[in-house]
Amino acid sequence: MGFYQTVYEIVGRIPKGKVASYGLVACLAGKPGASRAVGNALHQNPLSGLIPCHRVVNHSGRLAPSFAFGGEQMQRKLLLKEGVVFTKDGFVDMKTCAWDGT
Repeated sequence: MGFYQTVYEIVGRIPKGKVASYGLVACLAGKPGASRAVGNALHQNPLSGLIPCHRVVNHSGRLAPSFAFGGEQMQRKLLLKEGVVFTKDGFVDMKTCAWDGT
C-alpha cells in the first residue's frame, strides 16, 4: 500500500467528534516528520465524502487555512456538527478532542 492510501486508511479511523494532527497521522503511517506530505495527500483526497479529511488539524488545533473541500469555515462547520469543541481563540480543543490513534 502506498503512502497516500495509508494516510486515507488512518484518517478513515478517526472517530466523529475527534481530530488528529498531521504529525500523528504521519507517525501512524510510518513516516514521522512527513506532516506536509499528509497535508498533500488530504488535499488530493479522492473520496472526500468518505475519507474525513476535515478531522485533521495542526498540532495546536488550528484549522487548515486552505481546506481543500470548502475552506476553513466548512471544516469548522463539519467539526462542530460532529461535536468537536473549540477554544476561545478558535482552535480545536486538543485536550478534549484529540484522537490518540487507538
